[in-house]
Amino acid sequence: MLCTVGIDRDRSDDAGIDAGLDRARDDGLVVQLYGHVPGRTVSLARIEAVLAGARDRGLASFTYDDFAAGAAAAPGLALSFDDAAIDEWVSIADLLDTYAVRVTFFVAYYETFTVEQRERLRDLAARGHAVAAHSVRHLRAPDYAERHGLAAYVADEVQPGVDALRADGHDPKAFAYPYGARTSELDRTLLVDFPILRSVTFSRDSLLVVDPCPE
Repeated sequence: MLCTVGIDRDRSDDAGIDAGLDRARDDGLVVQLYGHVPGRTVSLARIEAVLAGARDRGLASFTYDDFAAGAAAAPGLALSFDDAAIDEWVSIADLLDTYAVRVTFFVAYYETFTVEQRERLRDLAARGHAVAAHSVRHLRAPDYAERHGLAAYVADEVQPGVDALRADGHDPKAFAYPYGARTSELDRTLLVDFPILRSVTFSRDSLLVVDPCPE
């Protein structure tokens, strides 16, 4: 179970991001950052600042596939983007190449992707980026499991998305909880099929700011 910090405009500030990059460099850690829609929820300038900041601090680039393979041993950056903004993700592909950074795309709503959008996701994977699972309909996992059971959550919200991604040539090795919402019971259930689960630090999924990450 890993946790990440948001870089969208309403979830962090530049000073906090810089402090995270500094800590990764100074303490030999991998800082995990995530956003959603380049150019909308997170500015292109902020994305480039993160990439340049990682480069200037000598941080390596890691995907969650690297974590699953046990390959993230050096100080580094693990940047990811969530949900379904495939067209905006493609728009930053050249920028990511410029800084030699590979990211992870946690995909939800995959059944809504057009044929062309699915091809664009394959193109991103061909550039070295990881494609991972983020549920079918982006529902809060604890709520769904409470109403319908853990097995139903996997059958309805996890497995169909994984199967669809695999049918298109992807091999998702990580699962990101929508809104970061999780429980220990969900963790134990999903870790049977995924070597890596991802939540978020300080979710704003409710009126209260909460930290869903395990202690």
